[in-house]
Amino acid sequence: MEPVLSLAHLTVLDLPPPAVVRVAAAAGCRAAGLRLLPVAPGAAGYPLHEEPALLRETLAAMAETGVAVTDLEIVTLRPETRIDGFLPFLEAGARLGARHVLVAGYDPEEARLTATFAAFCEAAAPFGLTGDLEFMPWTDVPDLVAAIRVVRRAAQPNGGILVDALHLDRSRSRVEDLATVPRDWLHYWQLCDAPAERPATTEGLLHTARADRLFPGEGGLDLAALVRAMPPDIPVSLEIPTLELAKTVGPEERVRRAMAAARRVIAAARR
Repeated sequence: MEPVLSLAHLTVLDLPPPAVVRVAAAAGCRAAGLRLLPVAPGAAGYPLHEEPALLRETLAAMAETGVAVTDLEIVTLRPETRIDGFLPFLEAGARLGARHVLVAGYDPEEARLTATFAAFCEAAAPFGLTGDLEFMPWTDVPDLVAAIRVVRRAAQPNGGILVDALHLDRSRSRVEDLATVPRDWLHYWQLCDAPAERPATTEGLLHTARADRLFPGEGGLDLAALVRAMPPDIPVSLEIPTLELAKTVGPEERVRRAMAAARRVIAAARR
């Protein structure tokens, strides 16, 4: 059985949430993720919790198309983070029917980061949301081992780890180590491809991650092993920003290509 394929907002980050939902539906995606909070000041984000009209339009698009919102982005945990500031965001997530929140760690003091992550999960739980810690090599949770350590010590029933195919490779984490992650920590994961050669600088890593990924099967990542290692029944988020291609190919066609490529890779890995 094919898993739910979800359109990650980063794949079409220039589109506002209602358009993301409609493009997802047109391309055959059953779900989408939305970026309400920017990854950094000045970056793109669509704060539905601050824009009631846009939230209503997004809910209307969901009702019209049947596309569900699986996850929200992006909560960044920093030394100065105050959890109560996320409450309007969490309330909007509940209205959207979202299930998961992508969390990134930007605090070099791991004990404090762990406590903040635990507090976020506690705040998210009443809204039916999980906190999914994504490891990325330029953050203070740089690899799978660090993510496991933080989530285990936080000890929250709705805490989890988000596995991104690109970050798993670029952080030199091992697919084999996914077997040590408790099944109930894995709520959804992100699929893309990229060249086998790893960038030598943080700038290069960021450029690939945010602007220049490849469709599944078009690069050098060992996606077959990753597909086999992940639970087969959790949503697969297609996070594939292709800014150069976007200059000549519209969003719906890009998402259709991503969907077709993902289906081929998943089917081949599971044969």
